[in-house]
Amino acid sequence: MKDLIGKMVSLGFGLAEITKEQAEKLVDELVKRGEMSRADSAGFVNELMKKAEDARQRMKDSVRDSVRSVVAELKLATKDDIERLERKLDALAGQGKQDG
Repeated sequence: MKDLIGKMVSLGFGLAEITKEQAEKLVDELVKRGEMSRADSAGFVNELMKKAEDARQRMKDSVRDSVRSVVAELKLATKDDIERLERKLDALAGQGKQDG
């Protein structure tokens, strides 16, 4: 059972959503069934939580990359583009005041 859970964790199967409480319940059940020792349980929970954080970070990175790709594909203005245009407008507005 521990191997199966480890494989699921490695694949990131639902891992991004797991909470420490859920991991502890899962490990407690494994201990009750005799499939894991109490001594191994704390380390396994910590390992699950680290892998969960890694999965969440990979998911965030993947979503961020996908959004950037879509923005580039649609040729949408970025925050930097808008700030650059605002600076140009401010400079032009300043020139108009000096000419007037």
